[in-house]
This record gives sequence, C-alpha cells and structure tokens, in this order.
Amino acid sequence: MTKREVVKMVLDGKKPPYVPWSFKFTEEPKKMLEEHYGVDDLDPVLGNHILNLGSDIGFFDEVEPDMWQDVFGVIWDRTIDKDIGDASAPYVISEPSMDGVKFPDPHDPRFFANIEPEIEKKPELFRVFQIGFSLYERAWSMRGIENLLMDFMMYPDFVHELFTKIADYNIAQMTKAIEYDIDAIYFGDDWGQQHGLIFGYDTWKEFVYPQLKRMYGFARDNGKYVMIHSCGDVDELFPDLVECGLNCFNPFQPEVMDINEILPMYRGKLAFHGGLSMQKTLPFGTVEDVEKESKNLIELGKDGGYIFSPSHSVESDTTKENILKFIEIAQAQLK
Repeated sequence: MTKREVVKMVLDGKKPPYVPWSFKFTEEPKKMLEEHYGVDDLDPVLGNHILNLGSDIGFFDEVEPDMWQDVFGVIWDRTIDKDIGDASAPYVISEPSMDGVKFPDPHDPRFFANIEPEIEKKPELFRVFQIGFSLYERAWSMRGIENLLMDFMMYPDFVHELFTKIADYNIAQMTKAIEYDIDAIYFGDDWGQQHGLIFGYDTWKEFVYPQLKRMYGFARDNGKYVMIHSCGDVDELFPDLVECGLNCFNPFQPEVMDINEILPMYRGKLAFHGGLSMQKTLPFGTVEDVEKESKNLIELGKDGGYIFSPSHSVESDTTKENILKFIEIAQAQLK
C-alpha cells in the first residue's frame, strides 16, 4: 500500500494500517535538518506522506533584501520572520472600495511549475495543491487587519464584494490545478486566537461561510479532498466546516482544543493533521516529553481520522533532539 493510499484511507474515515505523518519546518530548522541528513529534500528521509504542491501565498519577487512582494502586490517585511513576514503599509486597498483594485492572473505558470516534476519524483505521496491566504487572510493582507475588522461592521457590502472576488480567484486557480493529477486542495486561513475566533462566529458565518461553500464545493464536485489550516480556538466551526465539505483540519492545537475528545467525536466525519504541542512540549519539553506525547497521539489515531504532526511548521525554538525524537517515533511504526 502506498503512502498516498494510506492518507486516502484516513480521509475516507477508514482504519489505516498505521498512522501516517507529514512534517513541515520553518527556514532555520529546515536547514538544520538538511545539514543533519545531508540532503536538500526532506520528504524522502522523513518519510512524509503529503506532497505539498504549488506556491501557497505567491511569494516570487524579492524587491530588496528581506522585502518580498506577493502576486497581489503586498510587500512583506522578512527582517525577523524569514518565512512569511509582516505585511507593510501602504496597503493595496487603501479605502473600503473595490474601484481600481486589480487581481493577478490565477493561472500564472509559477503556481503550477513544480507540480509535474514533484509528482514524478515522489509518485507514492498524497498530492496537495496549496492555496494559502485563501480568504480572510488575503483580504486583511491587502486592506490591513485593523481596517478589515472595522470594515466588517462599517462597510459590509465592500467586504462581501472583496471576499467574493478572492473566492472567484481561488476557484479560477483550482480550475487549472485540477488539470493535474492531484488529490486535494489545501486552504490556509487563520480565523482563531488563543481563546475563540478573532471576529466572532456571527461575522464568520455571514462573510466567510458562504465563500467556503463555494470553494470547498468546487473542489469536492471535481473529486478532490478539501484540507484547511486555521490556527487558534476554532472548534466551534467544525460542524459548519463538515457541512461545507471539509475532509481534514490542521493544525489541531492541543493548547486550544481537547484533542482527546474531538478526534473520536469526529472520526468518520472529519480527519485531523497536527496535534503535537508547538507552544509547550516541543520548545520547552524534554526528549522524554516529546516521546510520550507523540506515542499518545499515534495511539489515539490508530483507529483512523488522524495524520501525525506537530501542530504547526516547526519553529527554531525547538531543539534538534526534540525534532529527531518525534521523527523517530513516527517512523518506528513501520519497523
């Protein structure tokens, strides 16, 4: 059975032969692991089951050192955060109006350039085309987060129009992506904070939910699984997300939701990817702590509905010893 088939079993609500895994890392630990293993591609040596394709946010142009421009024209300051950075003013949308706002080409070849070469190198992996900043995050990066949060209340028609056009863009990009032999569409869009949603359930239901139904519906209607990433305390949204067609939720943060209760509750309806504490265990715990939590998660996931991973891309505050331990625990299932 291929890794691709094992992930499909998990997403289909079936009991897999073992708990699959897939790990991601920010720039510093990624380089550290590449040096440790002597490779420039971590997927094979880690045994990752998910093949991430596309360019999730569209960072293609470094306009000056540590300053990157995405395809929507937003400038990101990476002087501190080397992976994404901070959106810099002036914002692309300066007023609550779509007049004069131009969207990039959703079929820009750079978004699809790595799909066929990566699939050819790793045909056994589960293939996921990524759309990062898929709605709310794309909107606030263009408008400014403070402005957008006020716009929800003061200029709702503008927000509806903006969100509709972002979803239209994503659907157009998916139309091209599904021409390739991919398995899933992955949407990134952080809605949560440490306690509850950033802008409340009623606002989420009015503005975000209708566009998710359109985007997730398009993917499902074309035979693709739907995966999302949303940091924070968002488990109140799970019933709505299942209704929209979601198959897998990431990052499954143990600090903000009871993973031991939620995974069995949703098994067969919604799968989860993540779970290993990025706020406590990995940066502050011992190797023994990492081993214990990793084994507990794998035991919890043996009946299905779970892909093992840290609850976010691993940051530079995690030691190499702790990283190597959760990798060892995952791989030990196949020995």
